[in-house]
Order: sequence, then C-alpha cells, then structure tokens
Amino acid sequence: MSFLLGSGAGFSGDRTDAAIAVVDELIRRGEPCALIFETLGERTLAAAHRRMREDPQGGYEPLIDELIEPILEKCLSRGIRILGNFGAADPDGACRRIEALAKRLGLPDVALVEVYGDDIRQRLSHLDLVPWEAEVGDLPDETALVSANVYLGAQPLVEALQLGAEVVVAGRVADPALFLAPLIDHFGWARDDWDRLAAGMMAGHLGECGAQVSGGYFADPGFKDVPGMAHLGYPIIEVEADGVLVVTKPAGTGGLVTERTVKEQLLYEVHDPANYLTPDVIVDLTEVEVRQLATDRVEVRGIRGKPAPERLKTTICYDAGWQGEAEISYAGPNALARARLAADVLRERLGFRTPVDLRARFDIIGHLSVFNDDDGGMANQGDEQPDGDYRLRLAVEHSERRWVERATQELMALYCAGPAGGGGVRRHFQRRLLSASWLVRREDIVAGARWYRGDTDAPESLGEKRAAS
Repeated sequence: MSFLLGSGAGFSGDRTDAAIAVVDELIRRGEPCALIFETLGERTLAAAHRRMREDPQGGYEPLIDELIEPILEKCLSRGIRILGNFGAADPDGACRRIEALAKRLGLPDVALVEVYGDDIRQRLSHLDLVPWEAEVGDLPDETALVSANVYLGAQPLVEALQLGAEVVVAGRVADPALFLAPLIDHFGWARDDWDRLAAGMMAGHLGECGAQVSGGYFADPGFKDVPGMAHLGYPIIEVEADGVLVVTKPAGTGGLVTERTVKEQLLYEVHDPANYLTPDVIVDLTEVEVRQLATDRVEVRGIRGKPAPERLKTTICYDAGWQGEAEISYAGPNALARARLAADVLRERLGFRTPVDLRARFDIIGHLSVFNDDDGGMANQGDEQPDGDYRLRLAVEHSERRWVERATQELMALYCAGPAGGGGVRRHFQRRLLSASWLVRREDIVAGARWYRGDTDAPESLGEKRAAS
C-alpha cells in the first residue's frame, strides 16, 4: 500500500483554503497519509524574527489559524498527521496558537511536538562556518544580525512522529524534509538507504511548492493552458516502499498534472541535476523517468541517491539600512514622455537633495521595468509609445531612514511639481534585509524534537493516550 503526502500550502501567503480538498481526498482514499504545510522562505523567517522584536506573538506564520482551522478536526479524527514549518522563528508560540485554536473549536487536547535546533544565533561566533561557494561577503556584525538558521533534515521530524505527534511544528527545516519524514517513519527506511531517501526527498520537492506541480506558475495562455485556476487542486504524492512516486491531485479540482508540470517542478531550483544537495541525501536525477499514467496521474521513477553532505546550509539575515519605494502614474496622450520627464526631474532633485551614497533605481512600468537594469540604461531604448498607461517607480536604499523618507517624498511632490496628469501616488519604506549563505559542520548542530508542554504537566501521557485510541 502506498503512503500519501498531501500539500496544504507552498509558501507563506498561499491560498488558505487549499488543504480542504486535499484532506477530503485523503479521507476518501483511506490510506496511510500525512498533510504538509510548507510556509517558510529565507526572508520570511528573517521577517518573523524581526516581528518578534515588537510583538512577542509575531514570530510564527501569521496565517496559521486560517490554514489549519478548516481541516484540524478532520485530521485529528481521522488520524491524518500534520507537519509544518509554520513555527518560523517561534515554534513554541505556534504550538500555543494551535492549542488555543483547538480549544476554541471544542476539540480534545492535541498532541503537539516541536522541532528545535535550527536557530544558531547565540552560537554563531563559536561555530566552524565556511562560506557557500557563491558567497562573497563576510559574516555580518553581531549588532546587525537578525537571524541565523540551519536547514535541518528529516531526522528531528521523524523523532517528533515517533513521539506520537498529531501535529509537528518546525522552524527552519529543508522544505522537502517535511515530506520525507513521514515516509521514513512509515516505511522504516534506513538513514543510509540513499536511493529511497532521495526518492522521498524528491516527493517532497514535487509537493513543497503547492500548486506549482498542478498548474500554478505553469500557465501561459495559448501555450500552456490550465483549466480551473481559481480552484487549483494542490498535489497529493503517492509513494511506494521502493521509492516509485505518482503525482496526482484531488478529484474535481482545477489545474492539471502532466509530464510537463512534473518536469518543470522536478527541476525547479535544482542547480545540478546530478548532485542536488539536501541535508539528508544528495539526489541524482540523471536517470529519472517521468510517465503519464492517466489523467492527472504522473509516475516518477529512477531517482538515485548519494551520501548526505558533510555540511549543512545556514542562512544568515542581517539589517542593511533602509529601503523605500514610491510610484506615480501617467496615462493618456504623450504619457510616456511625461513619465520620462518625471523621472528626469526626480533624478535631478535627488542629486542635490539627498546624499551621494543614496542608491536609486527608476523604472517606467508599462514601458520597461522587469528587464531594465539598476542604471536604467535600457529604458531609453526601443520604439516610442507616446500614448498609454505608465507608472514611474522609484526604489531607493540608504543606511539612514531620513534619506529614504526624503527621496520617496520627492516623488510625492511630483503631484503638483511634476508633469501634467500624474496621480495614484503610493510610497512606503522599511528596514532592508540582506541574506548570506554559509555552511556549518553537521556534527556541530544539536537538533531534535520535544513535546510542547503548554499547561499540561505530563504531555507524554497524551501521546500514549492517542496511540492507544
């Protein structure tokens, strides 16, 4: 019998109703299964650490209630275990929030287990760190440090499941490790069974981005048409004991699962298909076979594995001053010329109103922005489009907030001190985050799983009670 892995979310800010159809399908199938919420990015985690400075409850996924509430009772009553990295900077706080949600819904106590060990801020100066091969900067000063988190593998998640967790709450773990852990727990795969671990890791890789493998981020009208995108079905990955995978989605949902969607996701963010580095195994995709079995059913086999890397990736995020953005629109006859004039006026104003080390970028959205460079060299190339709808965007950065405020205020002043017909001004500014990637020795990281205690004196008995029932 296969084990089913359902995806409930692929990033922070994903659709909060996506898991409902997935859980209903898991229940209908009646096979061993788990539901995974992947909600954490590198900047997402740093932002959570920063929020905690002002709000002690701001360190976990802000949409956690909306994600879990629609499916919590169904999962608990049907034995569907939930794993998520929605703990972000505060797994303990996320557990507290889930416990409160369960009480509000009138549910029995939830067996909550949290994963620890990814946050190494306090130990950073004492660890043997080496820069990732593409990293060119030095370690940030301790005063600027916002977060430093190691990408943990599946093992602490497996420990959480073996404790009897109904909900596993993690911070920074490798995204596909959330999917691999239930497979290790269910099939009993050895820690050096590289081919099966690689298959499990790629099951996670296929499911970790939510609807990307079932039509989201794939659609291109007229070239790659996707039906029912307002009701995309999030993926369910069927995994056999020998590591053969089948990607599918809930019946009756929108989207599609085809060889093309699977191949795109299979190679997504994989820099070297022969050596895809993860904490648990190095994956080799060079012999993979992808085959359409039926409508919305695609088989993946031939995944191979190599021994896990000696070092683990660590993402370090730090404060790097301030950044700001401001925009104004020009439309109608001669709109492009007016937008260009506004940019010229603004550039000249910043030249004598702000310091020389203020960095500024000007884009004219609707004419050229995505493919422009920071110096704006491409903006003056190409044919004129005198009429239309254009939006001038200014982006700035500086170590001091006051200069970012002044620069964005200068764009606001274009309302009446700029070309005719400007409108729809918006502006905002915030602290700027930068990230760096370093590698830490695996043996220097102490990670594991522990019961969330909350108000319970003896949480171990809760796990035993659940197992018995």
